[in-house]
Amino acid sequence: MIPRILRGALPAALSVTLLAAAPLASAHIVFEQKQAPAGSYFKGVLMVGHGCNGSATKSITVTIPDGVQGAHPQPKPGWQLDVQRAKLAKPYTSHGKSVEDDVRTIRWYGNTLADQHFDEFRLLMKLPEQGGKLYFPVVQECENGKSEWTQIPAEGQNPRELKSPAPALEVIPVDAHAGHAGHAH
Repeated sequence: MIPRILRGALPAALSVTLLAAAPLASAHIVFEQKQAPAGSYFKGVLMVGHGCNGSATKSITVTIPDGVQGAHPQPKPGWQLDVQRAKLAKPYTSHGKSVEDDVRTIRWYGNTLADQHFDEFRLLMKLPEQGGKLYFPVVQECENGKSEWTQIPAEGQNPRELKSPAPALEVIPVDAHAGHAGHAH
């Protein structure tokens, strides 16, 4: 039995909880961690919260933005991987070697994720040395249809105004006096 003093508090607490969860329910494909230091090695966790209009997800393809180096996916049991590389306009040096082509798309496929379930798709990458927003367009193919989370806001536009926003990551400049972000991978 619920004490009388708590009876009024429970519906209010439930309302607050549901309101707090509402943005998560409307979220599409987003990064678990929204910010990372410039120049760091970053484990990006893309969260897929639903399928396409009730249909199960059968593949996730993410496009790696310019400036991101050495992206590679974490394998998922039951899923296959397709990693596409492309020639770079401006090669870079990594571990004493010149890198002239790099990963531009990563695709997980060959399994299904039911619409009522969620999952995570992970990738490791080196972020650019300069700060700013990076957008990672994602195409979510489903058993019936697909969702293209590829919209990038115009300068000054609120991303919440977009119907199908690309997952975004805020790259935070590292204070020059704080030292280098590190080299852990």
